[in-house]
Amino acid sequence: MTIDPDQIHAEIDALVAQLPDHLKVIDLGADFRLASAEKWAQYYPKHPHAGQWTYGLPELAGAREAIETAPAVAAPGCYATAAILALAPLLPLIDASAIVIVAASGSSGAGRNAHAETFGSMRAYEVGGTHRHTPEIEQALGSGEMVRVSFTPTLAPMARGILATSSAPVKPGVTAADLRAALTGIYGSEQFVHVLPEGRWPVTGATIGSNAAQLQVALDPHAGRAVVVSALDNLGKGAAGQAVQIANIMLGLPESAGLTAHGVAP
Repeated sequence: MTIDPDQIHAEIDALVAQLPDHLKVIDLGADFRLASAEKWAQYYPKHPHAGQWTYGLPELAGAREAIETAPAVAAPGCYATAAILALAPLLPLIDASAIVIVAASGSSGAGRNAHAETFGSMRAYEVGGTHRHTPEIEQALGSGEMVRVSFTPTLAPMARGILATSSAPVKPGVTAADLRAALTGIYGSEQFVHVLPEGRWPVTGATIGSNAAQLQVALDPHAGRAVVVSALDNLGKGAAGQAVQIANIMLGLPESAGLTAHGVAP
């Protein structure tokens, strides 16, 4: 059975209206992620804008405090999580108006039919800034004219996982050590976001079945760009795992309850 992606979105609003006010709600769809009605209309033209809920990426500055008291939270998209985690700590060091992201997803991120299409092959889709996670990434990283993202998603011949390569020009004088320090300074004490030792690069297999994300950064001096690679399980930190993490925060439970930071591969 083929499912129209537009049928998935814009369904939760009617459902939430039927729920008791005391219930806490987490939406894994896109309905309440975007603040801008104009952006919503551009990327989800078949449905009216329902408004914005608290954005549920716990590792963003101030997010945990907002999630703790929120009655309803919009969980981030899978591609968006991979890109935002990679780029948010680097914003003071880069030109955020020229961000380029190329990300590969396992077929589970695109539905059953995609698995057959990607067996032994790989393809790009929604090229040219049309993917729906583009405005979500821009919104989370900043507002106004400062942040501009060129995002190209691809489907890879694997069942699950995301590997995202994000790059942007660095500001004058920024070094490789500065880039690494920015990541470790933000994520050094995080239990689910791991900045790998120098020389090691993220692999999707190491995150499969977990709520973990792996990060590594390099400076490309020839192009004058920071390059950050991130890996996560699109069904874990990119979806259900992150929803459990959010629920734990909302309910005052240990954030890691029911979750693991260890994937199935070393």
